[in-house]
Amino acid sequence: MIAKLRGRVDSTGEDWAVIDVGGVGYLVHCSRHTLGALPAPGGGAEVSVETHVREDHIHLYGFAEAAERDWFRLLITVQGVGARLALAILSAVSPDDLGRAIAAEDKALVTAAPGVGPRLAGRIVGELKDRAGDLMLGVGGGPAATSPPADGAAADAVSALVNLGYRRGDAYGVVARAVGELGADAGLDDLVRVGLKELGPAGAAP
Repeated sequence: MIAKLRGRVDSTGEDWAVIDVGGVGYLVHCSRHTLGALPAPGGGAEVSVETHVREDHIHLYGFAEAAERDWFRLLITVQGVGARLALAILSAVSPDDLGRAIAAEDKALVTAAPGVGPRLAGRIVGELKDRAGDLMLGVGGGPAATSPPADGAAADAVSALVNLGYRRGDAYGVVARAVGELGADAGLDDLVRVGLKELGPAGAAP
């Protein structure tokens, strides 16, 4: 199982790159975002790799950022989303935007990827809203707010809302949006206040 490659970029294409590691060229399928982060041929590169083995082939999927790799792993757990389609989604929608779309239940943004219709977009948003909490908490409104600590005020705010009876997925979504609005340094009280205002008294889980 190949988990990481470090070498030099040999060549690139529309959705792939060949990474030369000690004279061996590895064909790695990549999103547009990862390809954009790679240097020109001849430059040094390191990518995290997901290895998919089937009876008739072995495919390597490479990622320049851990967040993109984590979203890829989540996306392929959704029925109807294979590895290639997951990569197409991540080419059309950045990891931060995907997190915001799921938190806000914005199905239209997910349909920006070729091959994703409204029904599949709804399934992706619906299935991942309750399972992508930590990743959704990693999105924010700008460079200084892109990674609020998962074990800090944001996580405490989610726990507080869950303890009040709200669904965890809804709590993650409102806290992620609150962090984007208030910034990564927002305190627990402010995050809970904004969350309660958005959820309202009728927002508790059945």
